[in-house]
Amino acid sequence: MRVILAQPRGFCAGVVRAIDIVERALEKNGQPVFVRHEIVHNQHVVESLKKKGARFVEELDEVPDGAVTVFSAHGVPQSVVLEAKSRQLPVIDATCPLVSKVHSQAKHYVAQGRALILIGHPGHPEVEGTMGQAGAPVHLVSSRQQVDILDLSPDTPVAYVTQTTLSMDDTSAIIEALKRRFRDIQGPHTSDICYATQNRQTAVRELCKVAEVILVVGSKNSSNSNRLREIGVEEGIPSYLIDDADALDPAWLAEKTNIGLTAGASAPEALVLGVIDALRRIDADLEVSKMDGLEEHVEFRLPVELRT
Repeated sequence: MRVILAQPRGFCAGVVRAIDIVERALEKNGQPVFVRHEIVHNQHVVESLKKKGARFVEELDEVPDGAVTVFSAHGVPQSVVLEAKSRQLPVIDATCPLVSKVHSQAKHYVAQGRALILIGHPGHPEVEGTMGQAGAPVHLVSSRQQVDILDLSPDTPVAYVTQTTLSMDDTSAIIEALKRRFRDIQGPHTSDICYATQNRQTAVRELCKVAEVILVVGSKNSSNSNRLREIGVEEGIPSYLIDDADALDPAWLAEKTNIGLTAGASAPEALVLGVIDALRRIDADLEVSKMDGLEEHVEFRLPVELRT
């Protein structure tokens, strides 16, 4: 068998920053540090941080008075920010800077008096955070069909923003439907799309040209990891989302020679290496190669209180 690694894959700059924030907060303040929601959507990352002293909660009422509190990379609604401030909780914000940029865009469009449309998945923490930051009602759509039933006149001045874990490929059809429906519409430039989401999806499409089966390392609740698997299926390649090597089913590989391997933006490279080791136990002569692809060099600065 031959394993072909997608390039790029795995951690993005926003995930690296979020994990660094929790680890440095623990170093600076000691245990425990409370994190609202999973810092990123990967169970291995969460369990590793738990062992270091992080405690994960869903709501702030689970955080003791005075405890250091970290907001996850997905962002939070303004109501959570205000609750933390009213309780005088020492907060460190790990919201991905690209998500914060979406929040700023949403507020800008609302300030212009435009009806705001958010392209995203209902119930996703990032979507809930963005809707709670806009400062006005938000119309959430996740398909072209939902555009047609929006309770807005075609003459309404509108604007749209998108969930960062969606790529240009994911949103283009919805955006075109919005532009057909509304006469006065604005939206962010395509360069504002999350670079990591777009790059990983493009890499999987390239991987599908040479692979007979695709393995995506990532957690079931990771939106971007699920989308990578879906792209493989759309391209006609059997594709599977696995948490780690233990979830690998050798039956998937029967009579397969070229195995494509990638990882979602919140999956550590150690898990990818673990899958390679598991494949090597199936075939001792396993070959490993890496596709040509983008080398990402993006880095996001830590919050000022953790830079020293």
